[in-house]
Amino acid sequence: MTLGRLLLAWVPVAVWFVVAPPIGYRVGLVVGRQYFVWSYNRWAVIGRLLEAVVVTLLASLWFDSLGSGGWWLLFLLIGLLVAYPVRWQLLTTAVAERRRELLAGLMDTARYVVAGAILAWRLG
Repeated sequence: MTLGRLLLAWVPVAVWFVVAPPIGYRVGLVVGRQYFVWSYNRWAVIGRLLEAVVVTLLASLWFDSLGSGGWWLLFLLIGLLVAYPVRWQLLTTAVAERRRELLAGLMDTARYVVAGAILAWRLG
């Protein structure tokens, strides 16, 4: 695996993670309705770029040594591990809040599955 190939695989994932940031961590309230707030401050973007580096290196390990099949399951499991530990405490609240947290967790998990598809295309 060359550094150039890793960089070419990282760029689309980095763009994806900046465009589709973690969903639902910050919630705004307007006239009793909740909505998701996307944060694009410098530290949030740097964190997402570093997150893309870690996912790209993990995908490189997977595709270059362990195999190429089952990538979707690998990234689904990683997405679940990233999305839900923070939310388990929030799932003890009211039913409406639980649904919102479950939906936000599924959206975060989908971010990782899409990133895995991008990396399977670039590295697989």
